[in-house]
Amino acid sequence: MNARATRTAVATALVLGIATGPAGPALAAARAPVAAITPIQETPDAKALDAKALRAAIAGLPKADATAALVRVAGTDGNWRGGSGVHDLESNRPADRDARFRAGSVTKVFTAAVVLQLAGEGRLDLNRPARHYLPELIPATYRKVTVRQLLNHTSGIPSVGSGGDTLDEWYAHRFDLHDAADTVREATSHEPDFAPGTQQHYANIGYTVAGLLIEKVTGHTYAAEVSRRILKPLHLKDTYFPGTDPTIRGPYNHGYQIFTGTDGTNELRDVSVWGATDAWAAGDLISTTADLEHFTRALFRGQVVGGPLLEEMFTLPGASVREYGTGGPAAYSVGLSVMKLGGREVWGKTGGRWGYNTAIAATRDLSRTLVYSVNATDAKGEGMNPTAMNIVVAAFGTPSSG
Repeated sequence: MNARATRTAVATALVLGIATGPAGPALAAARAPVAAITPIQETPDAKALDAKALRAAIAGLPKADATAALVRVAGTDGNWRGGSGVHDLESNRPADRDARFRAGSVTKVFTAAVVLQLAGEGRLDLNRPARHYLPELIPATYRKVTVRQLLNHTSGIPSVGSGGDTLDEWYAHRFDLHDAADTVREATSHEPDFAPGTQQHYANIGYTVAGLLIEKVTGHTYAAEVSRRILKPLHLKDTYFPGTDPTIRGPYNHGYQIFTGTDGTNELRDVSVWGATDAWAAGDLISTTADLEHFTRALFRGQVVGGPLLEEMFTLPGASVREYGTGGPAAYSVGLSVMKLGGREVWGKTGGRWGYNTAIAATRDLSRTLVYSVNATDAKGEGMNPTAMNIVVAAFGTPSSG
């Protein structure tokens, strides 16, 4: 497969939960790249990892599509840690390798895990309609939507806008506060996209309802319950939920977004400070690559969700369920998604917030894991960010079918 075909194939296969969107200082073409964060750490037994390709994937930052990147690859073939880019474009100082970042839809994995824990405790039933738990919120039109269908994106509840139709509108409303229950009321005031369980449509709405289910069943806030059940037991000390605070607390590398002016010229705007209440239980998490790597390994080992319920995260809907709008095969389970990369079946989740792209991915046996954070200037674009794409290919290989 030639380089162009590879980029196209990976971009097509990996756009999992990342959508389009506005622009501070331009990234001048003449800006000298900052050297990779040193040292790039490699274990002596990392021979089966393509360290050269991993270095190349993040070399030369900042550049047009990304200003920084942090990467962790681990498994039976050895470990690799690397980073490149800048903390911010004004100071041009090296990026912080321990930086926190917006994890976007990786949040869904945490939310799904808590719902599965509650199911394991008998406090809710995945086969029971969500309306059973939230009768005042979910109307009769959606009375057949089950808890499982919320989590595997087969509910048929339509998506609703929360920030605008253009990037500039989103930017103007970046500090708006959104109420989860109001979002659900708006979405369920519309007719279903399809009968529940018949198609799959990736969206945030199912996880917004799931967050409200967690609160109803436990009597605690969604953030407090995820913290109590996952963050604290796993000692994820640099992972937290921002609530209504639009800033990133602690060390972080600035995120930038390309904005296109009416004259067709592009500029970069610092979008590090941006509220996340529109995403809430579907995408508001802030974390680090170290924390997400630890979480991924614990999750796949059954230390977060145990027994048969863990299989929900590695089980796709039946073959008759196709992707809404395209007719393609369903790719999402409860919390995760799957694809073939380099001959391996890889499970994981990507996330995109303005200025930040994130992913966790692993083989089921944890023989290879990947976590990355890319400060992408097109973080909510329709295609996959080129730097992120190169990282995935370097870590796992190119997509394959079958």
